[in-house]
Amino acid sequence: MKYQSIIEQMTVFEKAQMMTGKSTWETKDFEKYNIPSIFLSDGPHGIRKQLGSADHLGLNESIPSTCFPTAATIANSWDLTLAEEIGEALGQEAKELGVNVILGPGMNIKRNPLCGRNFEYFSEDPLLTGKLAAQYVKGIQKKGIAATPKHFAVNSQELRRMSNDSIVDERTLREIYLSAFEYVVKEAQPQFMMTSYNQLNGEYTNEHHHLLQDILYGEWQYDGVIVTDWGGSNDHVKGVIEGSHLEMPGTGVPSALELVAAIEKGELSESLLDQRVDELLDIVMTLTKTEVENRTSLKASTATKHHQLAYRAAQESIVLLKNEAVLPLKSTTKVGFIGDFVKVPRYQGAGSSVVNPTQLDTIEKVKQEYGFEDAPYCQGYHRSGVSEELLINQAINLAKTVDVPLIFMGLTEINESEGMDRTHLSLSEDQLLLVEAVAKVNPKTVVVLSGGSAVEMPFANKVAAIVHQYLGGQAGARAVLDVLTGKINPSGKLAETYPLSLADVASSNYYPGLEKTSEYREGLFVGYRYFNTVEKEILYPFGFGLSYTQFEYSQLAIKDNQLSFVLTNIGETDGAEVAQVYLEHESTQRIYVKQQLIGFEKVFLKAGESQTVTIELPTRAFEYFNTASEQWEVDGGQYSIGVGAHSRAISLKVSVEKNATTEVVELPLAQVPHYFAGKVSQISAKEFETLLGRPIPESSWDKTLPLQENDTISQLYYAKGWVGRGIYHVLNYFLERSIKKGQPNLNLYFNYNMTFRAISKMTGGMINKEMVNHILTIVNGQFFRGLGRLIKAAFHNHQTNKKVS
Repeated sequence: MKYQSIIEQMTVFEKAQMMTGKSTWETKDFEKYNIPSIFLSDGPHGIRKQLGSADHLGLNESIPSTCFPTAATIANSWDLTLAEEIGEALGQEAKELGVNVILGPGMNIKRNPLCGRNFEYFSEDPLLTGKLAAQYVKGIQKKGIAATPKHFAVNSQELRRMSNDSIVDERTLREIYLSAFEYVVKEAQPQFMMTSYNQLNGEYTNEHHHLLQDILYGEWQYDGVIVTDWGGSNDHVKGVIEGSHLEMPGTGVPSALELVAAIEKGELSESLLDQRVDELLDIVMTLTKTEVENRTSLKASTATKHHQLAYRAAQESIVLLKNEAVLPLKSTTKVGFIGDFVKVPRYQGAGSSVVNPTQLDTIEKVKQEYGFEDAPYCQGYHRSGVSEELLINQAINLAKTVDVPLIFMGLTEINESEGMDRTHLSLSEDQLLLVEAVAKVNPKTVVVLSGGSAVEMPFANKVAAIVHQYLGGQAGARAVLDVLTGKINPSGKLAETYPLSLADVASSNYYPGLEKTSEYREGLFVGYRYFNTVEKEILYPFGFGLSYTQFEYSQLAIKDNQLSFVLTNIGETDGAEVAQVYLEHESTQRIYVKQQLIGFEKVFLKAGESQTVTIELPTRAFEYFNTASEQWEVDGGQYSIGVGAHSRAISLKVSVEKNATTEVVELPLAQVPHYFAGKVSQISAKEFETLLGRPIPESSWDKTLPLQENDTISQLYYAKGWVGRGIYHVLNYFLERSIKKGQPNLNLYFNYNMTFRAISKMTGGMINKEMVNHILTIVNGQFFRGLGRLIKAAFHNHQTNKKVS
């Protein structure tokens, strides 16, 4: 052990204390052993270090920092250099604000567009996700600050996220949900990794032997440490055994005593605890070599420089979805501004990632810089979604007086937030009525969308242009005006497929998992892998985005694992193209998606310029995970490699032949005909069980049983005691009230989806496991018995905490 001399001096209790935080954001320190504390902070797209009382949901004010575009936005840039620059900027701001560990990037796969945190995640594609996330990690860690990829793994919904069990077959697990994490671990060596709240195939991820020991530490040779999501520890002893180091937030004395008791009972060896302490100390000591300033504000030069980076990032990430010769706007064009987002923009999501920006550009503030100071404005709609005829009539009147009405609209705060999933893909009814009414009187209407995930667009054929800025961060307003006026040629490409309707999504019949489990019955067929395999009509394909110029592909060649082609800007405007490489293969023996991304490159070309582009294909490009041989293999046969502007615009193709590395067939294809054909929207339980290789676990709660520690607060609806049911009705009343106001109460949502077990993890040791058991006795109908025992246990816990501390 590297720190054996220190560890030998520590008591078992002190070593156990190292495995949990001392506060909401800090690790335990011991002055007598010269063990310092490190500070962790939210920060997928900006540092969220709180000034006063700490919380993990972004409810309390934080120190101003640069609010960069969210991951879903940056993914549209497809720019690896940009991603690393943002990572470096985050690392620099962490240094100035006294933060040692940034809790990000978020990199879960967008299995379904309804996930409430999709704005925090990059893509539906693991290669694009993994490459961008790796660049963030590299950039952050260049500054001596630790990055924390999250949430490991298979976390695809917010509903009952602390208890839900993701049921997924091994091949899908490896190829779709783990491969991005594998890329980050192997290419960027993150110092921290955050486990997710959910269970995976019956085991909580923070104590999952196969996920942590077999794969993360074993196959991938990860040498960093693992931190739980806040309140995400289930069995602390088992977590430590399986490789988890840090239970957050600080869970106090009771958690440490659990480890001590486990050692006394022989359930946990002291030598293994010593190993975990040594592994954590190694990272802590390394991180504290980086001098952090612990300022209460960023340096003025840093804030200015990073605002410009946020501005450039937003420019590169805007996607032009439609343009009927109305954009870019001419200097003589008379425009009007419509929409509440003109004055109060949607520029980030809600929850633990909320950033207090150093400054905030709005359309209203900056439009005069583009010659629009006298352009008329009207609100158009209410953020709450309540339709008002007067607002729509004002917009109609405005549209009649201008050449081009610009409508700024999209998903509002109630639609996208940590802690809650969307229930549909529609924009609010009042926004849809507004667009239809304005477009009817002025066919040159331009829609500028904000939001972090896919939406239905019934107006797509009724307006002249659609510009999607996603969630563009604090400088997004100026960036989108650059695109509208032609100061910047848009180069963003969609990192997710836009379906025509929710029913068209492969997982729509299985999402979200409503009670105990979430069944990933669609298997490999996520996003474009599904839509393009079954050739389903869509709104906008994966990788799609228009430009004010045109590009031509020619001279495709492949040698070994290097693909080259010539890209030419054949238009009259300078611009950047995201060239995308896709692999196509049809197998007679194995399930295969028709098409998958295996490479990409963003190339800037002046008008008329040509460039030879060379892309190194990943070693995993032709491989699939064989569950019979339990390793990555190559399926024999012919493969087609295509390059083009997006997944449904392949300009050039070349064929290659590959020999099979195994003849072992893992599945009898006759038993999984729908998987073989890609028609997975209606998979039977029997066919899914064949894919899983085991029976499907029970998905429904047994409402006749008493509530247990891993049941959720939302299940108090079924409580046998009046106290439990009363708590549910009060909580539900305030939840519904917040929804009607259009402002989600994140604290209530967190509590609603929280497990009873998490009460002991979120109260800093004030409530321990024994007290949670007595709370359960109360809500299960034995009020006086439970109350008496709770009071006694609370007194004993208080005395223990007081004595030990």
